[in-house]
Order: sequence, then C-alpha cells, then structure tokens
Amino acid sequence: MLNIGWVKNTPLPSNENMKKITFIILTSLFLASCGNDKLPNCPSDTMRWNNCFGTYITASGDLYIGEFKDDEYHGQGTYTWINGPNRGDEYFGEFKGSILHGQGTYTYANGDKYVGEYKDGTKKGQGTYTYANGDKYVGEYKDGTKKGQGTITYANGDKYVGEWKDGKRHGQGTYTFANGEKYVGEWKDGKRHGQGTTTYATGNKYVGEWKDGKRHGQGTITFANGTKRVGYYMNDDFVPNICEGMGLAKGTESFRNCVLKLIDDL
Repeated sequence: MLNIGWVKNTPLPSNENMKKITFIILTSLFLASCGNDKLPNCPSDTMRWNNCFGTYITASGDLYIGEFKDDEYHGQGTYTWINGPNRGDEYFGEFKGSILHGQGTYTYANGDKYVGEYKDGTKKGQGTYTYANGDKYVGEYKDGTKKGQGTITYANGDKYVGEWKDGKRHGQGTYTFANGEKYVGEWKDGKRHGQGTTTYATGNKYVGEWKDGKRHGQGTITFANGTKRVGYYMNDDFVPNICEGMGLAKGTESFRNCVLKLIDDL
C-alpha cells in the first residue's frame, strides 16, 4: 500500500483537486509497486520520513510520490503540479534535497517534453527537448537553456547543427533549409553574423561577411552560370546597386563617391 502523508497544519485540498490527486495516485500505484523494491513505506505515525517511500501532498495541493531522505524528496520520484503557473506539468526522475537533480523526464501541460539531466533544479548537461509542434532539440544545456553543442530539427524540415548560447544559435553552426538552401558559418543571437557561406537552392553561392542575418561587408557571389560578383554588401544589398538606386549613373564621380562612402560606413 502507498502511504499518504499530509503536511502538519496544512488544510486538505479542495474536492476538485482531491479528485485529481486521487486519480494520479491510483494511476501511479502499479508503477510505484514495481519500482519501489528497495525502500520501506514511510511510517504514518511520525512526521519524519527518512530512507522510505511515500506520497506527499504539498500545502499548495501539488503531489509527490517517491523516495524520501531526511524529510526531503531524495532519489526516484514523481512530482505533479496541481495548481499554480506550472499546473498540469509532471516530472519523473531523480531528486536531491527536494529539488530536481540527476536524470529525469519533465512533461509540460502544453505537450512539450524534456528528457535529460538536471542539476540544482535546472536543466544542465545532455538533454532532449521535444516540442508539441514537432520541433526537436538534442544537445547540451546550462542554467536551464540551450548552451554548448546541439542539434535542432524543425517540423518544417529545417535543421541546425552547431553551437548555442542562452537558448539561441551562437558560434559556429550549419543551418540546412527544407528547400535545399544551406548556411555554414558564424552565428550571433540566433542570426547569421560574422563569416559564412550560403548556398542557395538556385545554385548561387555567397561567401563573405554577415551582420544580423543579412549580407553585410565584403563578399563574393558565384552564380549558377559560373559568373562572379565580388564587392561589398550593406544590409543584404550590393553597394553599387544601392548607389544606382539613388539615381546615380555608373562611371560618374558622384557614383564613385557614393560607393566609397557606403563602404567606409560598413
């Protein structure tokens, strides 16, 4: 039998939440009976639970089923959020000192799921995050966000393999689009930034500098027919084309001065 531990001086949950808690306990009985063959049930005649297995309902109505040590969640357990901003979320895995620590699976109410490592209550180490929309990330985490080396495959067929920082593409990486376009190079804050090469689905190729996701600086485009255009780009536009768009005629001194001024502004 599973023990049900109640917090001292804590009011019982509402009827609605009690129904939810009862359902969760009943559906957990089989798993608990299979997995709890090392620790005895926590005693019902004392508030101190140590090296035992029990069920605990928090003051807010959340539910923990699992192992205890020194009156704290410690070892394998399942925590279900019944109320609050995390309502409907569930974590199954390792605990240390009543916080998520070790290997675990976190299922979000919106359908997202994380399977991987935790440290001191946050995602840290290797993990897999599957989004409800079909996107999937496999890689490193630090301080609860994507950081380090990782791969994300998008539901639309796009794929990024490379470095991450603060949850964004950052550093060296390769992004392959579903339409056949491919970028290999540097990233910053989720955008192409620095030196990189884009091979377009048309067969054209750009090799050069990028800034905030746009061609910016010195670069070379090799067209599918073999011809090349070498020069400078500003906010994705070829600098001479910008001056020509201002109504300046190629070959004139004003056109030349415009090109030199824009290059100087890069």
